[in-house]
Amino acid sequence: MGSVQIVTTAVAAAVTAVAVVLAVRAVLRMVSVIRAGQPDPTRTGNPALRTRTMLTETLGHTRMLRWSVVGAAHWFVMIAFIVLSLLVLEAYFEVVSPTGGLPVIGSWLVYGLATEIIGVLGTAGILVLIGIRLANRPGNPNRRSRFTGSTMWQGYFVEAVVLAVLICGFLIRGFKVATDHFEFPAWATPVSHAVGAVLPDWSAGTSVTALVKIAISMTWVIVIALNVTMGVAWHRFAAFFNIYFKRDPGRTGSGLGALRPMMSAGKPLDFEEADPESDQFGVAQVEQFTWKGLLDFSTCTECGRCQSQCPAWNTGKPLSPKLLILSLRDHAYAKAPYLLAGGGKDLTGEEKATQAQLAHLDVLSLAEGNRPLIGGAEEGGVIDPDVLWSCTTCGACVEQCPVDIEHVDHIVDMRRYQVLIESSFPSEAGVMLRNLENKGNPWGAPPNTREDWTKGLDFEVPRVGETEDFEYLFWVGCAGAFEDRAKKTTRAVATLLHEAGVNFAILGEGETCTGDPARRIGNEFVFQTLAQQNVETLNEAFGDREPAKRKIVASCPHCFNTLGNEYGELGGQFEVVHHTQLLAHLVATGKLTPVTPIDGGITYHDPCYLGRHNRVFTPPREVLGAAAADGLTEMPRNSERSFCCGAGGARMWMEERIGKRINVERVEEAISTGAKTIAVGCPFCTTMISDGVNGKGVADQVEVIDVATVLLRSVKPTTQGQPEPAGTAG
Repeated sequence: MGSVQIVTTAVAAAVTAVAVVLAVRAVLRMVSVIRAGQPDPTRTGNPALRTRTMLTETLGHTRMLRWSVVGAAHWFVMIAFIVLSLLVLEAYFEVVSPTGGLPVIGSWLVYGLATEIIGVLGTAGILVLIGIRLANRPGNPNRRSRFTGSTMWQGYFVEAVVLAVLICGFLIRGFKVATDHFEFPAWATPVSHAVGAVLPDWSAGTSVTALVKIAISMTWVIVIALNVTMGVAWHRFAAFFNIYFKRDPGRTGSGLGALRPMMSAGKPLDFEEADPESDQFGVAQVEQFTWKGLLDFSTCTECGRCQSQCPAWNTGKPLSPKLLILSLRDHAYAKAPYLLAGGGKDLTGEEKATQAQLAHLDVLSLAEGNRPLIGGAEEGGVIDPDVLWSCTTCGACVEQCPVDIEHVDHIVDMRRYQVLIESSFPSEAGVMLRNLENKGNPWGAPPNTREDWTKGLDFEVPRVGETEDFEYLFWVGCAGAFEDRAKKTTRAVATLLHEAGVNFAILGEGETCTGDPARRIGNEFVFQTLAQQNVETLNEAFGDREPAKRKIVASCPHCFNTLGNEYGELGGQFEVVHHTQLLAHLVATGKLTPVTPIDGGITYHDPCYLGRHNRVFTPPREVLGAAAADGLTEMPRNSERSFCCGAGGARMWMEERIGKRINVERVEEAISTGAKTIAVGCPFCTTMISDGVNGKGVADQVEVIDVATVLLRSVKPTTQGQPEPAGTAG
């Protein structure tokens, strides 16, 4: 060993020792913070499925590859990071000897070829990612960057390190070529040989460059160890765990479906026995999130994909799903010294720690410990109330997140505490909640008018109780029964089912609201009350039928989602389909035949709770494709990336006072297609898109109607002028 190798070996050992010590300390700190969260026993079941899902999403890059160029570049960089870690390990042998290499596989031709290819593709990938980050940097006047709010130096640092390590790898090989110590042929390692052709015959070049490579790699480790909130780096390790422990590993994409039930001490909250002084009602402190929530916060990559798709952010609202998660992350780690010292508030608001336990904490740690989770700037809150109430729960953030962060669940958990304990929520939503409690519907309409939509139909609509011979129970929903525009959809669906010979029946006055708006706003108590009432009614209506024959067709995606995904928790097992699914089946089987093509062009707006939440994208398009004269014209944002109408998350009953109206943004996109008909599949969307069309002053040029109405006009053209139900305007 020469003098150069002695020095390089000593320096490499020293810097590595420092990096390892700091990394171990950082990991222990992160684990301690995550363990401060509440228990969640639902995250470990079905390990085989979880492992398969984790490997599919990570190695297969199933989410990232939706964005083809970025996804492919990131995949090559990820593979380079994993595989070329062997080259970093090899560098430790090379600092000792210029001819050093990995034992056993170091001279294997396949190893040389594979690492050469991965090195080239990884270099190309990181250059693409650097270019994308620079092109989308905050401050670019041509776009609202998805990186706005991200810690940009961290992204640049990580990308620079990756590029530098890859370059060092080729330089090391190049020096080996130049000194005739390289065992691989030129055909297998052409780049390495090309680099070697221009490098000098410097015997110490290999060891010195290997030291530089180790120094860069260990500097990266040291920097991230000193910055435990550096998600752009830590996600390389945490993402595997976060994806493994996702809420439902069997669901595709976001597929949110049901909300997580309210939990206390790792168990669903029983409202009949719950006590706010001993049971947790939602989330009021960061440590009241589950450990998976704290793992979510630690895993955020700051990539901004959630932000770029969020309807609130894109219309000037203060909510950015990314910034929400980053705020919670930074608060959790800043509060950690206080929590780990035994500090924290119990459910009555009293301090749990003694003065002796807190005596060694500095002023900043104590201040962070007493900082309110929800509050305006004057209160020093972590999350501003306007951020919390801007969310439409559309699920776009969860759909796009490459590491499966569950933004919507966290937002609703914070809403639950605000509503149930603080009674703090937008005032206009209070009217909706009172109507649900007193009248069983958000509009406060008399329950005995639920069947008024049937007036004027040329056939009798069967009622449950009057007939047991029904295949489908038609769940009309509150909007379908009381809202004038939605009544037209209800009548269209009923007419089409009757025309196709489907045996169906309705509950009529036996229906009440499914509770969706109450649950999404955070009032779990009202949801549970309404849901239990409906489950009892439905179980009685279906009698002793087995679950597969308890069929419900719903025309509202919110009802569809609640009945199918959330009532199972309360003993309601049903087979629920959306009306577009049933209509698509009836058209495919020839029971409904479009005869008159609809002219003027049709575009389709995907309802969030039908599309993203439940993955129903194809059936509505099949129906429209069969009825449209010129096929379907898609909006730029469609299917998984569809833009929300603005009504979800109980926003239907809250005023939109900040920024541009979400429905106007969506209507402008629909109008840009040139279609004369905007087809929808949700009564909330009907209202919001119609209001947007009216607001743009193009109601005489563009019509907003449900998919069922489009099909009805094609199947029975004479229904264009069918009588309207009582009380319907226009």
